[in-house]
Amino acid sequence: MESHSDNSSAASFVKNPTIKFTKLFIKGEFVDSVSGKTFETIDPRTGAVIARIAEGEKEDIDLAVKAARQAFDHGPWPRLSGSERGRIMMKFADLLEEHAEESAALDTIDAGKLFSVGKAVDVPHAVNSLRYYAGAADKVHGKVLKMSRELHGYTLLEPIGVVGHIIAWNFPTTLLFLKISPALAAGCTMVVKPAEQTPLSALYYAHLAKLAGIPDGVLNIVTGFGPTAGAAVSSHMDIDAVSFTGSPEVGRKVMQAAAESNLKVVSLELGGKSPLIIFDDADLDMAAELAILGILFNKGEVCVASSRVYVQEGIYDELVKKLVEKAKTWVVGDPFDPKVQQGPQVDRTQFERILSYIEHGKREGATLLTGGKPMAQKGYYIEPTIFADVKEEMLIAKDEIFGPVMALAKFKTIEEAIKKANSTRYGLAAGIVTKDLNVANTVSRSVRSGTVWINCYFAFDTDCPFGGYKMSGFGRDHGLEALHKYLQVKAVVTPLYNTPWL
Repeated sequence: MESHSDNSSAASFVKNPTIKFTKLFIKGEFVDSVSGKTFETIDPRTGAVIARIAEGEKEDIDLAVKAARQAFDHGPWPRLSGSERGRIMMKFADLLEEHAEESAALDTIDAGKLFSVGKAVDVPHAVNSLRYYAGAADKVHGKVLKMSRELHGYTLLEPIGVVGHIIAWNFPTTLLFLKISPALAAGCTMVVKPAEQTPLSALYYAHLAKLAGIPDGVLNIVTGFGPTAGAAVSSHMDIDAVSFTGSPEVGRKVMQAAAESNLKVVSLELGGKSPLIIFDDADLDMAAELAILGILFNKGEVCVASSRVYVQEGIYDELVKKLVEKAKTWVVGDPFDPKVQQGPQVDRTQFERILSYIEHGKREGATLLTGGKPMAQKGYYIEPTIFADVKEEMLIAKDEIFGPVMALAKFKTIEEAIKKANSTRYGLAAGIVTKDLNVANTVSRSVRSGTVWINCYFAFDTDCPFGGYKMSGFGRDHGLEALHKYLQVKAVVTPLYNTPWL
């Protein structure tokens, strides 16, 4: 049985932050929603209400877009030099770094994320994103073209305009800065719709942005629900591009709304069902560690979680034994407790969804090796769960569960492993564990996914582009590819007279 902190004694770890910001942030001010409506944001450790948050709807999105449009068409931000934008972004990064503890604590109480990981990983990653794109802001330039006749041609890279960002709830800090950092560097203005489950940190970052000197109207935050506020972003006639992270079902709606409105540019990251392929020659301890971390990190609420683990038959039994041992000693409990490795799922809906998938797995004939049950009397805690004998047609092998549920299967040959890995509608990430360079090369080129990790997992970096194949979406976050999502190419041509050369 997995050990976990007794919630009744967890109070000694709690560093509950004061909730300072609960209103919409539009044109540099915190304001009530037009309707005056609010919604509850819930602490997944207990199910208790943390605060009431302003509920933005279409009218509020309209006001935020108007502010962003004004700031883009007439404000200083797109007209500043790249180095000046970069300087302000660096100040923003410094403030975020200074307030890492408070930032991490907001995501812990709102999303059930580990406080220690928030401070050590999520917030530093966000800081790095800001600094990376701040450094790129003065290196945005077009090309001089070699025209075939007496013309001088060159390209300009211009900011795309007003951008809508719709953020997922599993990494509220990381994902927000993943999207706003390149857009800010490009000179865009924006409206951000955070997930309704996790609005607290985004509003706090609006406050830090104002302190950093980001001009009013450049960054607007409208909290609210997907079908109202999110839909208003996707269908808005005055938003030039929309970037969305979430489910394929909602991604379809975003794309449809973009098509039916003003044909705005769309980029989508829609999750995955990522395979981790472990070959007979793998280092068993490393493979077990990668596999368990790949599915249990952030309680399995990770778009690239290694939810399908394929193990070559020669090491299958031994590896499975190691995985079960690790899962049984995985510490589940209060996310403020430094000893805890897994906090609660984000909310009741997600908690119940994961448990229903576990029941599906049992019904469809997969072998439950460990876990499978909720933990604790209150809060949304689930035991680390491992299924073996999982077939490709089972729901737990096909659907993104977004929870601490591993689906294990064995394979014989490299060809079989590739076939199994690709038997999914998703294509976000994949992992390979082997000591054979030829195997690693063959598999990495054969698997249809946007990222392939060899003998590592979750190896993200700000310079490494991230995004999906197939129904995991299109467009890339991270790297200079992300900056170019928020830039348009303009060709400028002028005649040449009496030129000695072309």
